Amino acid sequence: MKLLYLLTLLTILSTGARHAVAQNGKPEKEKVEKVFDLNEVTVGERKNVIHTERLPDVHNTYITAGKKSEVVQMEGVNGNIAEKTGRQIFAKIPGVFVYDMDGSGNQVNISTRGLDPHRSWEYNIRQNGIITNSDMYGYPASHYSPAMESIQRVELVRGTSSLQYGAQFGGMINYVTKGPDTSKAFSFETINSVGSFGLFSSYNAIGGKVGKLTYQAYYQKRHSDGYRKNARSDAQSQFVSLTYEFSNSLRVKAELGRSEYVYQIPGPLTDAMFAQDPRQSTRSRNYFNPDIYVPSIVLDWKISPDTQLKLTTSGVYGARNSVMFDAFANVPDTISRVTNAYRARQVDIDNFKSFTTELRLMHQYHFMGLRNVVSGGVQYMHNKLRRRQLGKGTTGSDFDLTVTDAQFGRDMYMTTDNVALFVENLIFITTRLSFSPGVRVEKGSTDMTGKITYYDPQNLPNTIRHSFPLFGISSQYRIGESSRAYAGFSQAYRPVVFKDIIPGSVLERVDKNLKDAYGYNLEAGISGHVRDRLRYDIGLFQVMINHRMGTVAMKDDAGTAYLYRTTTGDSRTRGVEAYIEYSLFKTYEQSVPATELSFFTSTSYFDAKYVRGTAVFNGENRVIDGNRVEGVPTWISRNGVQLLYKKLSVTAQYSYVSSNYANPLNTVEPSANGTIGKVPGYGLLDFNATLRLGKAYTLRAGVNNITDKQYFTKRPTMYPGAGIWSSDGRSFGISFGIKI
Repeated sequence: MKLLYLLTLLTILSTGARHAVAQNGKPEKEKVEKVFDLNEVTVGERKNVIHTERLPDVHNTYITAGKKSEVVQMEGVNGNIAEKTGRQIFAKIPGVFVYDMDGSGNQVNISTRGLDPHRSWEYNIRQNGIITNSDMYGYPASHYSPAMESIQRVELVRGTSSLQYGAQFGGMINYVTKGPDTSKAFSFETINSVGSFGLFSSYNAIGGKVGKLTYQAYYQKRHSDGYRKNARSDAQSQFVSLTYEFSNSLRVKAELGRSEYVYQIPGPLTDAMFAQDPRQSTRSRNYFNPDIYVPSIVLDWKISPDTQLKLTTSGVYGARNSVMFDAFANVPDTISRVTNAYRARQVDIDNFKSFTTELRLMHQYHFMGLRNVVSGGVQYMHNKLRRRQLGKGTTGSDFDLTVTDAQFGRDMYMTTDNVALFVENLIFITTRLSFSPGVRVEKGSTDMTGKITYYDPQNLPNTIRHSFPLFGISSQYRIGESSRAYAGFSQAYRPVVFKDIIPGSVLERVDKNLKDAYGYNLEAGISGHVRDRLRYDIGLFQVMINHRMGTVAMKDDAGTAYLYRTTTGDSRTRGVEAYIEYSLFKTYEQSVPATELSFFTSTSYFDAKYVRGTAVFNGENRVIDGNRVEGVPTWISRNGVQLLYKKLSVTAQYSYVSSNYANPLNTVEPSANGTIGKVPGYGLLDFNATLRLGKAYTLRAGVNNITDKQYFTKRPTMYPGAGIWSSDGRSFGISFGIKI
């Protein structure tokens, strides 16, 4: 009934002007032809795009009409790009929670709508449309981390896109790399950055077009000593892309991306340690090292003016490595008086072999005098994840994955085969009102084999089957020439992942009949702009997740107490997302903004609570119905003023995140080891500027966290260690770019 109410509301909104599929004021025919344009010539990147945009109704064989989508043009972002500062990159996308946990610049850890931000694993993460999640069914984190200097734009589509991209609650994030200057046979770009805490980053790229072959490649290297002691990072990434156009209607693109870094993990803190000195370290021998390769081949074929076929084959291969002394923050890593050496460290190694092939077909057809679009296809995934954990490492202090015992405490394999069929139809009822019903059918299974030294393998779930018919519908109503109302509903699910299955100790047991979490996304809103002065996107949403994983206290027939890992609750997150930007004044030169002073707010409100649930406290089960979901702040608000004057762009930004709880019991007082307790709210002030010197030179500079606020964003219970992880204090940065 709620959905019918929202859709009915759209049909009675005020009338407007242009055709439903107009984009930027262009008529339908011109816009549809642009969808199939395979011969676009890239002369340079877009300049002075300081506002967020949204995707067109049909984009790269995907239907985005009626869905909440945002596009961030990186050329218009004033921020610390070299270190991937999330609150600046996603400043104008409401509701983005940024999780700072493992070294500046190493990963982007974000979430929206109350989901888990760990390595952005609630999203279908892509680069140029290629999936980069390490293993969707075993460990969906995105360990692949390309240079942000290489990115032209970031596309984000919320969870109502799950029928087309995948079944993720979060939706899709696509990092689109810069294209080469195709008017030249050779072009070169270099961006070099220095900053506080020993930051040095160098990005170098080449590209061009020779005949029918377009090529591009980059190499990036970055070093940072880190804000905290023993927090050094050394990272590198490479990328190469080759596109060959056989004709105006057929092209093949091959790409290979790689990212690798070694992060020295400074260890968690207790609340007392954080208050005393947030820059101190509790570990000097802990390291983390992901090394990921992402190859892909894409065939793009315009079969006819109305039909397009895209065949994508890709993979994610590599490893996630760590060597750590893993203990609570109040357990020191000391030298034994008996052995005169440190204790042996724990070695963990994950090896990924994830393969995906997807065939998509998009077709346009006329019905009742209107042009409609249908898009569908099939996706096959074959993922193999080998997880070796609890290996006995060396007693040394450097990065060393050597094990002194060939037998790991856990040596397991997780193999998944999954097939998904999907179709969505964009149907125009009038030239202003459209609906997009869709369905996705997921079917597959995950098999787990291997051994855990402290656990009877007969008690482990060996096969988890995935079988979900997912339905959804989106709608859109154009209000005049520049605004729209939208509403949508889409079902989603989250597979039981490796960490959910593996018991942490002999005191844990696992439900052999685990069920995947499932639920839906519901949203409605209105977006657009008024006379090129006021831009807005204001919406409501609800995310329902059933069968969340957790533990309950149990006793066996002999009266022995144990923790049972199973589905323990359902959660519901409701909220408001609002982006409003007003230009106080604006002037143009040759149809390009030359001077502009604008003010913006990007604010969200979350009401995230457990509808039903149980948590364990002191060996007893406690009902958590009505408690707030852990790690979800009530308010996230980013506000700023931006000045554009010819070649100079300046942004002053204030970010506020309210407090949140670290556990489902909503415990306020911190524990002695820092793992439990309320996470305080915080506010941060940043100032960044960009100066373009002619056509070839770019200078960026900025100060982050001007007031030197000491803060932390979460109290994790898993990697990189349970406790408090200090975020960066005041820092300075400057970068200089040349493009020829």
